[in-house]
Amino acid sequence: MSKLLPKQAGRVRRHNRIRATIVGTTSRPRLSVYKSNRYLHAQIINDDSNTTLIGASTKDVAPKAKKMDAAKALGIELAKRATAAGITTVVFDRGGFRYTGRIAMLATAMREGGIQL
Repeated sequence: MSKLLPKQAGRVRRHNRIRATIVGTTSRPRLSVYKSNRYLHAQIINDDSNTTLIGASTKDVAPKAKKMDAAKALGIELAKRATAAGITTVVFDRGGFRYTGRIAMLATAMREGGIQL
């Protein structure tokens, strides 16, 4: 029996379904996003070698900003780090969360930073 609450268990099921089809490669790594009540965490992952190439959180980038502003700042910062590392395109893994609010703001900021999703 799962010890997760029904809402969390549903998100985990959605995430597993998404991860069955999304794979990050060397040429196009995966942008994985996790949203907690307070922070937003994002990583750019190469699934071929099981390595995290770039990682950041709103806790580090914009700790005192409002949630939507922090998500935008995180997207811009990740885009800067990715272009510095030579990454131009990524596969977006929303982590089972709905594509709205902070998740959509992060994706929009990444696109504004020059990364193709």
